[in-house]
Order: sequence, then structure tokens, then C-alpha cells
Amino acid sequence: TPAEVDSKAAELYKAQVDARIASLEAEGALLTGKDNKKMRAAKGKEVAELKGEQRYVDACKIVKGLEPKFGNFVLKAAEVPTAATQAKATEPEADPAKKAKEKKEAKKQESAGLSPAETKELEDLKQKIIERKGLLKEQGMSGGQQNKDEEVVAMVNRMNELKEKQDPGSTKKEKDAKKDAKKKTPLSQEEQKEYAKLKDEYEIYKAKCRTEFGYTNKDLKADPDIQEMEEKLSAFEKRS
Repeated sequence: TPAEVDSKAAELYKAQVDARIASLEAEGALLTGKDNKKMRAAKGKEVAELKGEQRYVDACKIVKGLEPKFGNFVLKAAEVPTAATQAKATEPEADPAKKAKEKKEAKKQESAGLSPAETKELEDLKQKIIERKGLLKEQGMSGGQQNKDEEVVAMVNRMNELKEKQDPGSTKKEKDAKKDAKKKTPLSQEEQKEYAKLKDEYEIYKAKCRTEFGYTNKDLKADPDIQEMEEKLSAFEKRS
């Protein structure tokens, strides 16, 4: 669609500049003779500058019903159809039954996993648990006592709920991993990636607990998150 322009403003601006040009040309016409050559040239130069000024050029085009070259007096830019919108316009109307099925599948996918807010909550909980344990350690509590703290217990329970929602059946997967470890089934390519990722997370988490919260080896062994990661790593290692 063509650009939407302010025709009245363009007409008014053109009239003002035209009046100025006419005045300069009239003044130049009075400057006759060799002595006034420089002044005539200056007037002519000023007229040329006015006629070449972008705003004036656009105003002249709009008055003639043309698109402004430099984008002046535009209220709404022209909409240029993209290849995607053109393709969409030529697409046949989707089958209602197919659309309903796709909508149902989309809702099903939305219900699975975590929402952005829950994902943020999970990450915040992990950090809060570390901070809470660090505070309790400063108060002289051992790792075991920290794990029994009401706030820590509540946050760990909520964290596990979110983990289960994020990865439904994660508890069952852990049990299956233990069974596979006994059977010594080789790791699949996907499991190898998961194993490598878990090792990195394990080392990073341990280092954070040591440097930021002063965990001792005894504290690390008593930490439930570390215990969980070590259990998973052990199951992977037995099969690798």
C-alpha cells in the first residue's frame, strides 16, 4: 500500500517556499548591471538551494500526487509486501479439522515442561538453597543439620517438583539408569552428551560451594544435590 502523507502540510510548505523563491527572483531582477553581478549570483544560488532542498522536493511531489522521495510529510510508511506475506496470501485456506488438531497439539506442548516463570523460579531456588546453606554454615551448622532446616527442606521439595515437571518421569529415568548400570548397557549418544554435561555441572557446583560458601569435604558429601549428581554420575560411569 502507498505511504500515507500529510498533503495539507506539504501544500502549505510548498506555498511558503514558492513565495520566498518569487521574492528572491524579483530582487535578483532588480540587480542589473556589472556592479550587481555578485549579488545577483548570490540570489540565484539561494533560489537554487531552496528548490533543491529535500523537504521542498517532497512537497512538490506530494502536490503532484507522487510519493515523497526523501520521506518528508509521511504519516505512515508504505507497506511493501514481503515474500512471506505474498506466499501466505496465496496459500489455500487451511483445513478446519487440521487447524483444530494443530491447536490441540500446541496446547498439549504448552502444558508440558516449565513456563518461563517456573524456569526462573527453578534457577532462583537453586541459588537460594546454596545461599541458605551458606548462612546456616556460618551459624555453625553441619551439612546434615543444614539439610534438615525447614526452609531448605521446603525449597528442595519445591525444586524437585519443578524438576519433575520439567522432565516428567525423571525419577523413573534414574531407576532405569540404575538397572542399565547393572546390565552394563553401553551409553547411547544422547546419554553420553547428558553424562558430559552432568560432569561439568557437578564440578561447577562443587567449586561454587567451596569458594562462595566455604563447604568442607564433609559438607559436600552431605549436600543432597551433590549426592544426587554423584549417584547419576556413578550410574553413567559403570556403563561407560
